[in-house]
Amino acid sequence: MLNKELLYKTIEKFEISLDDEAFSRLDTFAEMLIETNKSFNLTAIKEPDDVTVKHFADCLSIFKYVHIPEGAKIIDVGTGAGFPGLVLKLSRPDINMTFLDSTKKRLGFIENVLNECDVQGEIVHMRAEEAAQLSKYREKFDFATARAVAALPVLSEYCLPFVKVGGSFVSMKSADSNEELNEAKKAISILGGKIEEDILFDLVDDMPRRIVRLKKNSQTPTKYPRPSAQISKKPLK
Repeated sequence: MLNKELLYKTIEKFEISLDDEAFSRLDTFAEMLIETNKSFNLTAIKEPDDVTVKHFADCLSIFKYVHIPEGAKIIDVGTGAGFPGLVLKLSRPDINMTFLDSTKKRLGFIENVLNECDVQGEIVHMRAEEAAQLSKYREKFDFATARAVAALPVLSEYCLPFVKVGGSFVSMKSADSNEELNEAKKAISILGGKIEEDILFDLVDDMPRRIVRLKKNSQTPTKYPRPSAQISKKPLK
């Protein structure tokens, strides 16, 4: 399913390498993604080369710009079909990954992939604003990740409460999100974070990408995250 040569060529410029076992797991994920997608919509990207670059190489680019230590605890918020969380976990099984989503079918798919690849991960079927109020998850993670979930002011309120002080929220955003970043600065500060890095890069030619890393400097006030209706109607600004 995955174009191995294309994947390796794309990530090589980011100084990222995969061993054969890691590639095999990612390839299994890709095959299951396309097969499951026939009966349950997981992705609009289906052509093998597009899946290889736009999903898999894109998620792997995190390893270039964010140092993730061995055994790091990561929560992938609104994980969907497993991007980026499942890509990170299958390429680095040492990562302690928690997959959070409110849709049981998506989490069922992720669980099937983990089982097929003989890799362990925590599956949490909850809404982010509810899970983040539980002591089991609140400020317990080295990193939170999210990809194409919501605008940054909203996303920060969902994700930063999971991150321990000193940790980071890694947000994969579109390249043309300058206004969104500016609007999010106050919200990020209220939630105990600050923009540590804003990285613009080309995944391949004419395919710009952006990774924004928010550093957690202080505890998030206990009233955040608010109920989802409040977050969407009155984003922190």
